[in-house]
Amino acid sequence: MAGVKTDQDVITYRAAVAEGIAREMRRDPSVVCLGEDIGGAGGVFKTTAGLFEEFGPGRIWDTPISEQAIVGAAMGAAMTGVRPVAEIMFSDFLACCWDYLANEIPKVRYMTGGQVTVPLVIRTANGGGLGFGAQHSQAVENWALTIPGLKIAAPATPADVIGLMASAIRSDDPVVFFEHKGLFASKGPLPPDDHVVELGKAAVVREGTDVTLVALASTVHTALAAADTLADDGVSAEVVDLRCLIPMDLTTVLASVGKTSRLVTVEENPHQAGWGATLVSVVVDEGFELLDAPVRRVASANVPLPFADALEDEVIPTADKVVAAVRSVVNY
Repeated sequence: MAGVKTDQDVITYRAAVAEGIAREMRRDPSVVCLGEDIGGAGGVFKTTAGLFEEFGPGRIWDTPISEQAIVGAAMGAAMTGVRPVAEIMFSDFLACCWDYLANEIPKVRYMTGGQVTVPLVIRTANGGGLGFGAQHSQAVENWALTIPGLKIAAPATPADVIGLMASAIRSDDPVVFFEHKGLFASKGPLPPDDHVVELGKAAVVREGTDVTLVALASTVHTALAAADTLADDGVSAEVVDLRCLIPMDLTTVLASVGKTSRLVTVEENPHQAGWGATLVSVVVDEGFELLDAPVRRVASANVPLPFADALEDEVIPTADKVVAAVRSVVNY
């Protein structure tokens, strides 16, 4: 098995990345991986540990330090029958290959009338909270959200890493797969071998009646921590893990808001043009009469992320910030 499990039934988030890829590589010989240091080194975050040893250099390709080369090669391979899983080491570096990601990859299927598909996955380590500074800590899911033709997954748990990875690799459309750096050491149950999570299917990870908290990736855990605090005050918060931004499961969100009548989004994107703005606009368009209070968004501040831990904590969402936002809508 690729990666290292902590025991028979538990796996870390980082090991789940390698495990999810390995399961699909065993199932489908057309799946290959490429990226910087993903071979013998096992990846800079050890998220590809064990893959080179199991599948060898014919299917695990170490590349030069060139995001354009990695994504360009992956695109060409995908157009000719291979299913590449390409790694961009930090999501901030998607900017280096943005022409491929925004102008080329998502347009091919449409421009060829469906004659050519681009079944590739672009994996990348995303998000802050570890003090990596302004150029290595951004949460950039909202960059990809602006591009029609891309699917976007961002798991919060090891089981969802494996299940969403399966769906992403099997998809005939390109998927950007955001792995949160702050979750790599987290642990969770190891899912069964046939575990697949449908792209675009959100999960209600905590039931509640007073307010809906919608979150993604690391902010799911932030929302759950806030819900624990709120419960001590008699406020019942329902937490929805979106899992994906495209497709976005607004049916589950609207059903939850219909039950609670209040909505708070929790997102690591900057407040300006974050994914919460898109979600809120749809809720207001399609479910305004469900609401008993204004919607609130808890998001990162519109500033470059500081290097200092204490300053970074001031910028990104925290449980305390979520609790304050919930109290404002519950007491409205």
